[in-house]
Amino acid sequence: MQMDGGTALLKALEFEGVDLVFGYPGGAILPVYDSVIDAGLRHVLVRHEQGAGHMASGYAHATGRPGVVIVTSGPAATNIVTPLADAYLDSVPIVAITGQVPYGLIGTDAFQETDTTGITMSITKHNYLVSDPNDIPQVVHEAFHIATHGRPGPVLIDLPKNITDAMNPDSAMTWKDPIPVDLPGFQPVLDAKPEDITAAVDLMLAADRPVIYAGGGILKSRAANELRALAEKLNLPVVTTLMARGALPDSHELNLGMPGMHGNYTAVMAMQESDLLIALGSRFDDRVTGRLDGFAPEAKIIHVDIDPAELGKIRTPDVAIRGDAKRVIVAMLDEIGSKDAADHGAWRSTLSGWQENYPLAYEAAEPGGKLKPQMVLEKLRDLSPEDTIVASGVGQHQMWASQYWKFEHPYTWLNSGGLGTMGYSIPAAIGAKAGMPDRTVWAVDGDGCFQMTCQELITAAVEGIPIKVALLNNSFLGMVRQWQEMFYENRYSEVDLGQPAAGGNSPVPDYVKLSEAMGCVAFRVEDPDEVEAAIERANSINDRPVVVEFVTEAEENVYPMVPGGKTNSEVVVPPFQQKNVEQRGGA
Repeated sequence: MQMDGGTALLKALEFEGVDLVFGYPGGAILPVYDSVIDAGLRHVLVRHEQGAGHMASGYAHATGRPGVVIVTSGPAATNIVTPLADAYLDSVPIVAITGQVPYGLIGTDAFQETDTTGITMSITKHNYLVSDPNDIPQVVHEAFHIATHGRPGPVLIDLPKNITDAMNPDSAMTWKDPIPVDLPGFQPVLDAKPEDITAAVDLMLAADRPVIYAGGGILKSRAANELRALAEKLNLPVVTTLMARGALPDSHELNLGMPGMHGNYTAVMAMQESDLLIALGSRFDDRVTGRLDGFAPEAKIIHVDIDPAELGKIRTPDVAIRGDAKRVIVAMLDEIGSKDAADHGAWRSTLSGWQENYPLAYEAAEPGGKLKPQMVLEKLRDLSPEDTIVASGVGQHQMWASQYWKFEHPYTWLNSGGLGTMGYSIPAAIGAKAGMPDRTVWAVDGDGCFQMTCQELITAAVEGIPIKVALLNNSFLGMVRQWQEMFYENRYSEVDLGQPAAGGNSPVPDYVKLSEAMGCVAFRVEDPDEVEAAIERANSINDRPVVVEFVTEAEENVYPMVPGGKTNSEVVVPPFQQKNVEQRGGA
């Protein structure tokens, strides 16, 4: 079948089962957009290319299918660098398609030319520069295979304009269905060596203070059920990292919650005091370990990861297992069989004591004071469906959302973990809602993040994607302000987002008016007695986006907190709990 390269690209996407893409047209990608008119897929026109990348990420997180983004060359390609880096660090399958200047002009500094493959080489699993339109079907097929197999991640395809332009003879091609992928340099190992499974199980059965350290790889391998089975089989307590929230229901008696810099006290100390860490699809991130030389000093390590580069990268494991987390856990369960583990009674008693003495807690608002963000999130959690998808920006609101939401289902928590990308939540929520239209999707945002990507609410309004936004407005860059308060002697530098330079007392911008101008229903909440009614009203509106601005306490801090450069044993709890720690002889 004869066709041009632009048509071939759209046909190749449909061949991969793609029915939704996010993008923004421009000169070098224009031939592809001419073919979009006749293609059998939905295109969501964004307001900024960065938004397209994060929408593709949110779509992939929520659905498990790769997200697709299409943009033009030059500044459009550089605008998706941040979403690609974000997806790379968080192992999100994205296929990005960028336009490029005609092949013969590459290297001449042509209009809107950038070395896209060079720029993105370190933040993609692989990238392609297509020089022959006949290669398009196979390249696209390989891109989807690479993005979704092994450790997931982003793949980029750079398409010179002459390769896709129907008016250019270089674009003529003959369609051939792609052949099965055989990439000698890309052969993920899925099944562990039997001797490694035996060694790991021996450690698990003998440990007195074991902890399963569940990371995002559990969700990537669709291993939530297997994780639960392993935990219950040996009565193993579990911590779920920021990227693994929902992998085990928060209501499960074995779930200790989230560890890390702002994890709860029990989860942080359980890892620190353990004698065996069973790391499943986790990477010993610095936000989890704290100061590395003081991290879990008595713990032996079982480390399971599909990416061999992670094994031994941060902490040398006693048993390193390369393989898919789901398959490895199944093999562990088979090896355990009817064997009994050591008695964990004393360990469970210690954990229960920590849970009782150091629960996540905050002080109630003063009469007439501003809203406590933790309270807002508790109300939002309790008044929304249990399977609500929550997308978060980055900062204090991200930590409060991960702490105070109760995640009972996997694939309901979207956030930027590795890169920490402010502005992630609104476009990610749009992508998730586009992929899961029957689910309630809330974006939890701060006023700093909101101002970075709020223009995508126009996309949501125009495209009929009715997300809901909980804007926690403290008029500060809250996390930066917290650090300046705690570690820089209250020297607040460039963190006040609210007050105009001259004249008037009204904060800038007016978020209600701004949101309404972008096609949303919007309202402001300042009274604690109005919080529940506002959330119920927002949940009842399903024909357009909703923004609820909650005016929150400006100087509220996130606790617990492991200060930078400190060990997890030096975790700081809220001031009203600190006395208990000192009496215990802790930090």
